[in-house]
Amino acid sequence: MRSRGRRAGRLTRGFERNSMNSENRTLADRVAVVTGASMGLGRAIAEEFLRAGASLMLAARNEQPLFRARDDLARLVNRPGQIVEAFVTDVSIPENCLALAERTRRAFPVVHVLVNNAGVLGPIGRLEDIDWEEWLDAIRINLFGTVMMCKALVPFFKIQSYGKIINLSGGGATAPMPRMSAYAASKAAVVRFTETLAEEVREDHIDVNAVAPGALNTRFLDRVLSAGAERVGQEYFDRSLRQQAEGGAPLSKAAELVKFLASSESDGITGRLLSAVWDNWSALPSRRELLARSDIFTLRRIVPDDRGVKI
Repeated sequence: MRSRGRRAGRLTRGFERNSMNSENRTLADRVAVVTGASMGLGRAIAEEFLRAGASLMLAARNEQPLFRARDDLARLVNRPGQIVEAFVTDVSIPENCLALAERTRRAFPVVHVLVNNAGVLGPIGRLEDIDWEEWLDAIRINLFGTVMMCKALVPFFKIQSYGKIINLSGGGATAPMPRMSAYAASKAAVVRFTETLAEEVREDHIDVNAVAPGALNTRFLDRVLSAGAERVGQEYFDRSLRQQAEGGAPLSKAAELVKFLASSESDGITGRLLSAVWDNWSALPSRRELLARSDIFTLRRIVPDDRGVKI
């Protein structure tokens, strides 16, 4: 079997040369699929990728915002052969995910990166009060959509013996989120799915990681504030007001982390949940061996001994 570095080099001809010549070419000759790319974090990731030299397949379920984003982002193309495509996709529909994968394969000779950013907040309120179909829709989009996009593109990555999958998680994965149960449950499931898939495809040289972007001032925050303290809970509502006033976590921090995970610099780092805001992720390449033999940056059950307690 070829070494990972040699195989990756074959798939990204000119990458090493370009990255040494320009800090802004870390994704040169790479092709990435980004879902939920028409606005917010997805669009910020797409812009970061374009500036780093990648070609893109953008996906979102609303046609007009998607194609407007494609046209705007196409103006950032900065090297010959760089392409920006778009395909209307509802990731909650399996056939849409398969169609997106096939359209991408027809448009590009290879695909290196999948960013599963499409997501919704879901219903807000106590479990007994929320709309059940809206709850299910959040699971279909956040969890099933992520799984189906991986299922659709993993076969292509296996043919290449190389690939990068970045799944967007969030605070709902690591702490309870009362009155946002669909969001919390789906994001926790995304992380465990990420860890599991990472083990399945490790021998195929496919890295699978999850990203917690931090508290962003996006349409999710707008929904929380419009729902009001009675539905959201006073404590969370007050925290959201402070976040709005302080500006929240910058989109650029999460986009930079996703770019790092899409690049060859992160080869071999897999099965991790990384915080864009709190983790020193730029230092990880020098700690690959430590990560490989540890459960750092993963979700694990806490037992009494972990807290110095005997029960």
